[in-house]
Amino acid sequence: MKPLQGLALCFLLLLTGCSDPELRYLPEQANILAFGDSLTLGVGTSADQSYPAILQQLTGRQVINAGVSGEISSAGLNRLPELLNTHAPSLIILLEGGNDILRNQSKQKLKQNLRAMIEISRQKEIDLIFIGVPEKSLFSDSAALYSELAEEYDLVHDNEIIADLLRDSRYKSDPIHFNQQGYQKLAQRLHQLMLDHGAL
Repeated sequence: MKPLQGLALCFLLLLTGCSDPELRYLPEQANILAFGDSLTLGVGTSADQSYPAILQQLTGRQVINAGVSGEISSAGLNRLPELLNTHAPSLIILLEGGNDILRNQSKQKLKQNLRAMIEISRQKEIDLIFIGVPEKSLFSDSAALYSELAEEYDLVHDNEIIADLLRDSRYKSDPIHFNQQGYQKLAQRLHQLMLDHGAL
């Protein structure tokens, strides 16, 4: 092999090693589990305008709304395994932790609970999209633990959409929930992530 060819091969291997995480393609019969708290449930709008309902329309795949208003991450961790057994999803959208942050609960415990949820999905070979939740302050960015976990597990993730929507009153029904337009923006962002990473 010529030196230049070897250099080019090394460069290609380096690029491959640094590539973005990918999702497996979702066949039309696949289930998507939208898992989280009130932002998943759709508090602030009607059930048919929640982000899982809109995402189902955008993807043509069944999206199961597994949102529980007011849930903290320890409760979410307890109920996730049964939902996975019941619905056998091919993809989980994990948007959890906002209530832990609002209630000033331990960030370390939140991170442990989220890590356990990610591990459960890995053990069952279920792909996961991870959504960051902002700190408890006006105009804040997502808590650092979300980007740390996304990097640790090489996850498809978005650390900006929730914080961006909460900064803009046009998309909110109250200080911590979205309106119809906000949930539509969230669904569109998730749809784009799925397109960008090979799920659709």
